Amino acid sequence: MWAVVIIFFLVAFFDTAGTLIGLAQQAGIMHNGKMPRIGRALMADSLSMLGGAVMGTTPTAAYVESSAGIAVGARTGLTAVVVAILFAFSMIFSPLLAVVTAQVTAPALIIVGVLMTSSLKEIHWNQFEVAFPAFMVIIGMPLTFNISYGIAFGFLFYPILMTIAGRRRELNPLIWVMFVLFLILLYTLTILKF
Repeated sequence: MWAVVIIFFLVAFFDTAGTLIGLAQQAGIMHNGKMPRIGRALMADSLSMLGGAVMGTTPTAAYVESSAGIAVGARTGLTAVVVAILFAFSMIFSPLLAVVTAQVTAPALIIVGVLMTSSLKEIHWNQFEVAFPAFMVIIGMPLTFNISYGIAFGFLFYPILMTIAGRRRELNPLIWVMFVLFLILLYTLTILKF
């Protein structure tokens, strides 16, 4: 059972953390590479997931699609309230939406992808030990259909390449903890699965 708990923890935590940081970067509320009050944001997300599970619904969490709202100026929770009201109103049209769902959602997801890639300009592409793990994160997400796997690739390659480049002292000990946890995650998902 420990493997299942670790997998769920890592997947939920890094999906949420990656999404929150990406959205905060797009919203322009990051300060010196740090998100203010990230603990509160993670706690709110955790409580909403817990509430959704208790009520028997799908997890309610921060989603990448929120970047569409941020792109047009949303910065507060009022946007979520307006969207909830509009979703409730749109339930009247749900039979019609069932016919055209793929045609409507595909362009919206492409726009969200374009908005989320704007933060790639912050990566130091001229430093291979930084650029390669970032590239592995970027390419790993769509190829595995999983945000956590993409982040895992970054956490696996980053400390190795930083050590090879002679920059090991710049690494936080937490990076090495994440390295080991992601090794366990990938081992559990691939080796123990069979």
